[in-house]
Amino acid sequence: MGQYFDNATTGETLWNPATRVAQLFYGMTEVLVPVAGRPCGVVDLRTDEYAVDPEPFTAFVDALVTEYLASNHAVLKAMLAGYLPAALVMVKRSGNTVAALTKQIERSAQAISLNTDAFDPDADRHDLTHRAAAVADSMPTG
Repeated sequence: MGQYFDNATTGETLWNPATRVAQLFYGMTEVLVPVAGRPCGVVDLRTDEYAVDPEPFTAFVDALVTEYLASNHAVLKAMLAGYLPAALVMVKRSGNTVAALTKQIERSAQAISLNTDAFDPDADRHDLTHRAAAVADSMPTG
């Protein structure tokens, strides 16, 4: 049995994952709201469906991608890396793009690692888009 993440504007299904995967993705989305500093645009309709408002969701994912690319903290990046590929696929399927994937990224002054410097936005951008493309085929819509 699966659940649906549907575009709240068009009704198009963006993703139809297994129930456990859907619940995990939604839970992670809620937990990441303070990290992004903005609303996520995803609402649990409690009927095995989630409504995804494309504009707020795109802005939410863009904020997380910016955080990911700007950070030098390897652990923060690893945590975000588990969520972002599926989120990027959903943004793309909604017809939007994530601006952070094409703009210049400055080093963040938050969540700084003093031990290891993992700041490499160009390599991280490439890795993130590659991983999103790799999971897209595993994200059914029907």
